Amino acid sequence: MSPRKPALIFIFITLFLDVLGVGLIIPVLPSLVKEIHPGGIGSAAPIYGWLAGLYSLMQFLFAPIIGSLSDQYGRRPVILLSLLGSGLDYFLLAWAPSLVWLFVGRIISGITGANFSAASAYIADVSTREKRSANFGIIGAAFGLGFVCGPALGGWIGGEFGLRAPFIAAGVITLLNWLYGLFILPESLKPENKRPFKWRRSNPGHSLIHLLKKNSVLMLASSFFISTLAHQVYPAIWVLYTAYRYEWGPRQTGLSLALVGLMAAIVQGGLARRIIPKLGEKTSAVVGFTVMAIALSGYAIASEGWMIYPIIVFGSFSGIAVPAIQGMISKSFGDDEQGRIQGSLTSLQSIAGFLGPIMATAVFGYFIGNSVPVQIPGAPFFLSSLLTLLAAGLAASSPRIISRSAE
Repeated sequence: MSPRKPALIFIFITLFLDVLGVGLIIPVLPSLVKEIHPGGIGSAAPIYGWLAGLYSLMQFLFAPIIGSLSDQYGRRPVILLSLLGSGLDYFLLAWAPSLVWLFVGRIISGITGANFSAASAYIADVSTREKRSANFGIIGAAFGLGFVCGPALGGWIGGEFGLRAPFIAAGVITLLNWLYGLFILPESLKPENKRPFKWRRSNPGHSLIHLLKKNSVLMLASSFFISTLAHQVYPAIWVLYTAYRYEWGPRQTGLSLALVGLMAAIVQGGLARRIIPKLGEKTSAVVGFTVMAIALSGYAIASEGWMIYPIIVFGSFSGIAVPAIQGMISKSFGDDEQGRIQGSLTSLQSIAGFLGPIMATAVFGYFIGNSVPVQIPGAPFFLSSLLTLLAAGLAASSPRIISRSAE
């Protein structure tokens, strides 16, 4: 058991630095789109939605490939190559002269960002089957801490040094992350658990069929997908919504996202590891999704900017849901399939990440336009709240999971 804790610390730091780089550009990317494509917030929103969606589409296509490659060659080389490509891509985005180059950069970002399937498999490798759900919370904690520092720092850098400066900072941090992993990150995959790479297993459609054809996880996978689709409202319109409704700038947006990250780190990195075993995985998922649905409705009706902050604190307790779902699904497959299964889950996230921003920004743009009878800026949050309640119902109705060991 002793080697597991250092390995989890290593992957946590790697994920944290990776997310820090992503977080740096969140407060400024919508503004950069508006700068390159002159027009109001209503016209910029759909373009930003497609940029975000394209990123996730690339993750959908490449996550199973990266997950399966990590099953053959190990997690370490796959994670390191992805980090190197991501770091270089930030510099491309920093100097993108047009929307076309922004789209090219986001395509590369999506491909290299698919390394989270390998990172998830890494955690599965070094975790006992009983502790996987709790340890998957480390991913949420890394996201949380990355978003504590990233958006706040990105908002400050963007305000002081220009909208493109956070991309340069993200590139530097990601390359430092790559160097850290090059010298520190150990391999987690045992030689006996390696399996040869096959294109048939690695195309997105086949990987999803392999996951969804198992009746015991079909409802859990559907819940996972729908909740992820609902969650896309945050990265899709948070900056646009708070700017439109509360006239927030990059600094205020960055600070609000920093609070989101801090609470996610507290809940998913600490409390989830205690709450999930006590409540049980299914109950944790249902309770978490219910909290999320209430918080989403709260964002939609909040009339003043200060109201956002207590809702963020309350809504953070929804962070127990996804690790619980992910852990239940993971237990249904053998140790030699974890890379492939995590790649399939990342693909589900990516499909949701492709459709979600396009849907959320389209709804947002429509309901703040002049043609709508009644303007409802919070309409995307109401829609996501309903989807989250559906995810809770599916999780509650899912059959009991029987843990499966590798044959």
